[in-house]
Amino acid sequence: MESRFADIIWEYEPITSGELVKLCAEKLDWKKSTTYTMLRRLCQRGIFVNDNKTVRRLMRKSQYRAAQAINFIDEYFNGSLVDFFSALADNKKIQPREADDIIKLLESHKA
Repeated sequence: MESRFADIIWEYEPITSGELVKLCAEKLDWKKSTTYTMLRRLCQRGIFVNDNKTVRRLMRKSQYRAAQAINFIDEYFNGSLVDFFSALADNKKIQPREADDIIKLLESHKA
């Protein structure tokens, strides 16, 4: 739900908090209190800011998604990219072109 909420903000920002409440009621079937609770949580994490009743991003969607992916790998694979890719490869066939693209990406990001 957090990601769906964040997507609404990225799509409409800058947006007033009142308009955000209306959109969340319409799109997520949320009450006003739920919207403000989630907004406060994401503002505390530095993803958005609610300044004078106007909500805008502090973090781009791509930055947020990258942080979510890192948290996922940290939590479920003890931070190991090797374990992550191994689990992925064991359960999903990787097309030759995808494999080549992954190799190129990894090569370009070597420490």
